[in-house]
Amino acid sequence: MLPIYQRGILYGNADVRECAAAGLGELIVITANKYLAGPFLIKLTGPLLRIVGDRNPSAVKIAIVQTLGLILTKGGPALRAFVPQFQTTFVKALSDPSRQVRIEAIKALALLMPLSTRVDPLIKELVSTSLGKGSSATVETAGIVAIQTASLEALAVVLKHGGSKVKVATSVPSSLDAAKELVAHEDDGIRDSAAKVMGYACELLGTEEADAVLQEFVLDKGSSSASLETKHGIACICRRIFSRTIGKEIDRSIYKGSSDLVETLMKDDKVMVKEAACVAIGAILGSSTEIKATISLLEKSIMKCMDTKEELNVQQAVANGLSITARLQPGIFRTQDGLTLINGALKLAMSGAQRVQYTYNDFLWLALDVKSGDDSGLEEYLAIAHFDSAKKMQAIYSKVVKKIKSVNDEEL
Repeated sequence: MLPIYQRGILYGNADVRECAAAGLGELIVITANKYLAGPFLIKLTGPLLRIVGDRNPSAVKIAIVQTLGLILTKGGPALRAFVPQFQTTFVKALSDPSRQVRIEAIKALALLMPLSTRVDPLIKELVSTSLGKGSSATVETAGIVAIQTASLEALAVVLKHGGSKVKVATSVPSSLDAAKELVAHEDDGIRDSAAKVMGYACELLGTEEADAVLQEFVLDKGSSSASLETKHGIACICRRIFSRTIGKEIDRSIYKGSSDLVETLMKDDKVMVKEAACVAIGAILGSSTEIKATISLLEKSIMKCMDTKEELNVQQAVANGLSITARLQPGIFRTQDGLTLINGALKLAMSGAQRVQYTYNDFLWLALDVKSGDDSGLEEYLAIAHFDSAKKMQAIYSKVVKKIKSVNDEEL
C-alpha cells in the first residue's frame, strides 16, 4: 500500500493528495508499533514534510498535519532527527488561513514536545508572533488576530509539555509578559488564550509569581466600573491559574479576594463575563484547601446560574466549571457536601437543550469516576441520594453516562 499512497502524495492533484495522506494515516493507525521500525517511519515522513509547504488546499494540509501527528505518536525517538523540520512545518501552519489547519498544528506541536530538546528558540518565536510582530502588513486585522490566538494556544501547549526543558532564564518570563500584554486585548479569544499562557507560566515560575499576577491583574483591576474586556480577562485569568496544581498554593487572602470577585462577576449583566465567571468559579472551588466550607459559601451562587431560565451558554459554563472541580477534588460530588450540586447537574442532564445535556453528561462522567471502569462512583452517590434522585441517576448512568468513552478534561 505504501508506494501507492506515497506516489499520490508526491504527484497527485489536490483530491488525490488529501486521500493519500489520510489513507497513510489510517495505515499507521492499524499497524502495530513493532512493525513501524525507525527506517520505515523515516521513509513515510520525508514525502509528507516535502509537500506540506506546497500551495495545497486546506483539506490537504489538514490531512498531512494529522498524519504527521500520527507518525510522531507511533515513532517516538526514531524521529528525533526530523524534529527541526517538524517544528518549522507546524509553526508555519499556525499562520494558515484555515482555522482547522491551525488547530491541527497546535495539537501536533504538543506531540512534538517529548522529542524536542531546543524549546527556547520555539518559545521566543511564538512570543514574537503572538504579540503581532512579524505578521505581514498585507494580512487583514481578522487574520492577524487569528494568528495571534493560534500562537498563544501553541505557546500554552509548549509551556505545558516542554516547559521543564527550558534552559534560557528569560523564556518563561517572556511568555508571561506577552500574556500580560494581551490579556486585556479587545478580542475575547486572545484574552482567553493569553490567560491560558499565564496559567502554565505561573505554574512553572512558582507561587510567588502567581500571587503577584493575581494581585496585579485580578484584585487591583476588579471594580464594578471595570470594562467588559477587563472583567472577562479577570475571569479567564482566575480560571486558568486556579485550575493548575499551583492553585492550592496561592496565598489564601488572595484566593478569598479572587473568589469574592468571581462570585460577583457571575451576576454580571454581560453574558460573556457571566459565562467566563461560571467556569472560573469551578476552578476556584477545585483549588480550595477547605472544600466543605467553600462549597457552602458558593453553592447558592452556582445553583442560581444552573437555573433553566438562564442563558444556555451560562448553564453550560457552570457544567464546565464543575468538571474542573471534579478533576481537582476527586470524590467531592459523591459526598453530602457536593450532593446539592450534583443533583442540580442531574436535573439539567435530563432536561433542557441538547447541548446543555451533553455538557452535564460529561460532568457526571467525571464526578462519578466512570473512567475507573467499575461502578463504585455510582454506588457512593446512591448511598447518600434520596430515592427519586437515585432512580434518575441510575437511569441516565446506564443509558448515557456509562457509554461515554472519554471526556477531554485537560482543556477545562
